[in-house]
Amino acid sequence: MSKVQLATQIHPQVKRALEEACESRGLKIGHFIQEAILDKLEEYEDIADLRKLRAEPSRPLSDIIRDLERSDKI
Repeated sequence: MSKVQLATQIHPQVKRALEEACESRGLKIGHFIQEAILDKLEEYEDIADLRKLRAEPSRPLSDIIRDLERSDKI
């Protein structure tokens, strides 16, 4: 897998906390940051999916049970 470099500025205390967390767990900082970015991107996708689901119409549970009974699924 090819890689590119990413440069950013962060607060010195955040960097120290990152270094300590990675060192104590035997992790490489680059790997930690990549996983954190992927986790955040997935979280944003989940939020978008949730918004779509909330916009979908809902049905009363009694109607769903009735339909399942009619189709002999329960």
